[in-house]
Amino acid sequence: MFIDEVIITVKAGDGGNGCLAFRREKFVPRGGPSGGDGGNGGDVILVASQHYNTLLHLRFNPEHKAERGRHGEGSNKKGREGESVDVAVPVGTVVYDWETGEVLHDFTTPGDRFLIAKGGRGGKGNARFATSTHQAPTEHEDGKPGEERKLRLELKLLADVGLVGFPNAGKSTLISRISAAKPKIADYPFTTLEPHLGVVSTDGGDHRTFVVADIPGLIEGAHTGHGLGIQFLRHVERTRLLAHLVDVSEATGRDPVHDFEIVMAELASFSDELAHKPMMVVATKIDAAQDPARIESLEKLARERGLPFYKISSVTGEGLAVLKRAMADAVLTPSVLPTSA
Repeated sequence: MFIDEVIITVKAGDGGNGCLAFRREKFVPRGGPSGGDGGNGGDVILVASQHYNTLLHLRFNPEHKAERGRHGEGSNKKGREGESVDVAVPVGTVVYDWETGEVLHDFTTPGDRFLIAKGGRGGKGNARFATSTHQAPTEHEDGKPGEERKLRLELKLLADVGLVGFPNAGKSTLISRISAAKPKIADYPFTTLEPHLGVVSTDGGDHRTFVVADIPGLIEGAHTGHGLGIQFLRHVERTRLLAHLVDVSEATGRDPVHDFEIVMAELASFSDELAHKPMMVVATKIDAAQDPARIESLEKLARERGLPFYKISSVTGEGLAVLKRAMADAVLTPSVLPTSA
């Protein structure tokens, strides 16, 4: 199960109370105050881990609490510090304050650690209040409460290339041909119900690799809740390149140019920045395209917008090697592709 958004509660440990005590030992006639300080409470720390690629483990474990500090004791014994708690999250997780919506942290590198709730300070024992004029103090402090927060965690997958397009545009077939990913492939819409990642290696001796993300297809009105893709578009927000796949076969019964414009409108409705990311246009299923005019019209549109254009057939393999090299050149070199107009 792929879960990319959860709400959790974190509670740092409370500080231990300071102790009220006086020394009462044989041969120590003026022992004086001996109450020790309380220990500090444990912290709650979020840690980016490569061992998770979904937030599923937090959905069924939404509460995370650190240990409280122990109370101080007599003979000036300080209470033990509370144990801190590390909460693992996938790389790519964005942490929001649930009440204010403020972005607290964005985990983009493995091993990144962020203190999300600080433990309470331990209270002072009465020995800390002794002075030359106040030699038998009875004052002592209670420990401070640890921080408690309600958080919304949102996962945005980290990928170099994002595949977008209509349902059945050939995104799942393409990622299965150029990587080891094995998404579900069928001849009906919305076979992709969750994002998939695939690592692509270029042909030849350079051994360049990059990550491709396949998201569920977009349809007209997706930004208003139709279909599935709009809820997963956050996963291509971080990508450096969008590959816009358009089915040019006659099987769709639709105009490829119109399909392209619909998806672009949905991208812009979700995020203007997303619609203007570097992009390439990929005509798919050319092995089943009987009318060359359908390919030519899409190529003309790409040329007018200043976008690179490629023709592929994932079934026969035609154009896949050229497309992989173009993707690798775009994401692994300093040059930047033109953005969509």
